[in-house]
Amino acid sequence: MTNLPRVQLKKGEGRRIRGGHPWIYSNEIATGVTPLKTFSPGQEVVVEAHDKSFVGTGYINPHSLIAGRIMSRDPSIQLDQAFFVQQIQNALALRARLFSHPYYRLVFGESDQLPGLVIDRFGHDFVVQVNTAGMELKTELVINALREVFPDLSSVLLRNDSQIRTHEGLETYVKPAYGQPPQEVSLEENGVSFIAPLEKGQKTGWFYDHRLNRGRLQHYVADKKVLDVFSYVGGWGIQAAFYGAKSVDCIEVSELAGQFITRNAELNQVADKVRVICDDAFDAMKKLLHVDKRYDVIILDPPAFVKKFKDRKEGLIAYQRLNEMALKLLTPGGILFSCSCSMHIGMDDLFGLLQRAAYRAQCQIQILERGHQGPDHPLHVSIPETDYLKAVVVRKV
Repeated sequence: MTNLPRVQLKKGEGRRIRGGHPWIYSNEIATGVTPLKTFSPGQEVVVEAHDKSFVGTGYINPHSLIAGRIMSRDPSIQLDQAFFVQQIQNALALRARLFSHPYYRLVFGESDQLPGLVIDRFGHDFVVQVNTAGMELKTELVINALREVFPDLSSVLLRNDSQIRTHEGLETYVKPAYGQPPQEVSLEENGVSFIAPLEKGQKTGWFYDHRLNRGRLQHYVADKKVLDVFSYVGGWGIQAAFYGAKSVDCIEVSELAGQFITRNAELNQVADKVRVICDDAFDAMKKLLHVDKRYDVIILDPPAFVKKFKDRKEGLIAYQRLNEMALKLLTPGGILFSCSCSMHIGMDDLFGLLQRAAYRAQCQIQILERGHQGPDHPLHVSIPETDYLKAVVVRKV
C-alpha cells in the first residue's frame, strides 16, 4: 500500500467522497500537487484528502471526466485476488439469499463496491463486462477470483463492447476469458424457461433487471390479447403467454432475436399463441393502428432513448410518441406496461410524458403500480445513476 502513488484532493473536496461516493472528478484533484499527466490509465492509487489523510484505495484514469474510483476505504486492504474473492463472495451472499436458481446479475458495479465491473451468471457460465481502464487492468484477477469462488465454473465470456469503454480510451471486443463460452445459454425466470444468445445478443445476453416487473404480468394477462414491443428474445411476451394470455404479438427488429422468440415459445409450449412481427417498433405500431388492431395489454420496454443528458428533449418526444400509439392501440380498460432504462429520465418525467400521451390519445389513464430494477441490481445510495430503470403499470380508462 505504501508503495502506491498518491492522488491528493483539493481542499474541501473530500466530504462527498468520505460520505460514500466512490467517484472522483478530475476537477476535484489537486493537480498542482499530483498532476494527472503523471498517471497512466487505470493505475492503482491511494487517494488522500488535502491534509494528506487517507481517503481510500482505487484507480485513476487521467483521460476521463471521472478520473478516479474508490474501491476500498480500508488502508490495510490490497486490491489483489483475495480482495476480489471477498467482494464477489459478498455479492454472491445477497444473490443466493434472493434466488433459488443460479440466474442473476452477480456484480452490479459500484453498487457491489466493484466500480466498472458487471458480471451476469447463467448457471456455470458467466458473462463479464469491464467498463473502466482500472478494472481492465484487474481483469485477470477478476477471472481468477471467479474461478476460486465457483470451482465448477465452465466458462467466462468478456462482453467488452459497450460504448462506455470509449470514454475511458479502451478498445471494444468480445472474447472468451476462460473455457469455451457457449453461443447460447439456458436460464429460468419467474418459473419460465428461456434460451438467450451470449456473443451475438444484446448487452450480456439477457436483461435480468426487469425480472420483478415481468413477474407482475401474471396479474393482468390471463385470457388477454397482448402486444410486446421491443421484444428482444421474448422476456416479456413469452412470460405473458405462459401466464395465460390468449395471444401475444412480439415486435422485434432483429431477425436473430426473433428466432429466439420462436424457440422460447416452443420451449414453453406456447408457440400456438405467439407471433413475431419482425419490423421497426414505430413502423410496426403505425401499421397496427392503420388496420385498427387492438390489444388488452401492451408492453413497452424500449432501449435507452436518452443516453446523454443533451438528448433529453428528443428522447422524451420519442417516449411520448411510443406511449401515445400504445394507448391508441389499447382497448378500453386495457393495461400498459411503460418502461424506461434511461438514467436521465426520472419517474416524474415518465408520468409527465404519459399524461401528455393520454391527452393526445384522447383518453384518461390510471397509474396502478410502479417498479424499478430487481434487487440483484441494488442502488448505491450516493449514486442516483444506479437508479436507472422505471416501470409503470397504466390502465386506460
